[in-house]
Amino acid sequence: MCQFCHQHGEGRKWYLNAANYSDDMLADARRRKFIEQFDSLDDATRAVERGHRSIERVGRLPRFIKFMLKRVLTGKMKQLHYGQVVPIEEIGQIFGFTNSIVRVACVCRKETTRKEQRYCYGVSLEPHGVFMQTVKRLFSNSPGAPDMAGFEALTPGEAMASFYNHEKEGLCHTVWTFRTPFIGGICNCDRSDCLAMRSTITHDLPAMFRAEFVAHVDPDLCNGCRECMRFCQFGALSFSAANRRSVIDQQFCYGCGVCRVACTRQAITLVDRSSSPVANVW
Repeated sequence: MCQFCHQHGEGRKWYLNAANYSDDMLADARRRKFIEQFDSLDDATRAVERGHRSIERVGRLPRFIKFMLKRVLTGKMKQLHYGQVVPIEEIGQIFGFTNSIVRVACVCRKETTRKEQRYCYGVSLEPHGVFMQTVKRLFSNSPGAPDMAGFEALTPGEAMASFYNHEKEGLCHTVWTFRTPFIGGICNCDRSDCLAMRSTITHDLPAMFRAEFVAHVDPDLCNGCRECMRFCQFGALSFSAANRRSVIDQQFCYGCGVCRVACTRQAITLVDRSSSPVANVW
């Protein structure tokens, strides 16, 4: 299990611990300040833009300096705003115990694409609690936006339907903390537009844990169509010309399970990460 499971999950998966979504954690003044400092969508977008520039600068540093900085920066992110990849089955479990789900604009994509893309979801145990009121204020008060235009409440069924559509787009599901271990958001990420994935994969500056799972291809079911390769954000899928089958390098697999969408033969499954000697790392 990942570090957060041991620290914040009582030995179980930390993101399935309902206490980590509770408004009770907002009694911590530092956490409330951290959330409320983004008092407008434009402020949040500017913060993301600064993050993009910082990551690009770190990526150009000499290797030994980058190594030292990586430990410091990742450690800081784990305290403040860190994520984990979660397959869609467990997204459904989260929606089963949270009582409020809202779809909002993705601040990463507003900076990278210069337009609104609603790929982020706020979640809470309290429909009218402190966290949801903060999210409502953040997105309804965006300059130039009609009142409440960016705050879209969804039922669990509606949210799951959206997530299945995101999988068809090849997007990876991730949960995010706001001063760990409080979880307030679930995102749908890709490497081209997401700061966290770009940081983690392109620049080797981890901003998220791998999933508690890893993908496995059944060679007896795989027909070698290679469709799954289009969906992997992590470079874990390749093709064996000799065997005419897709192959997963479990050292690179993040266990998102999105590759399964493309497989008409159901040849790809998720297995527990700890069961794989080469993938037993988060």
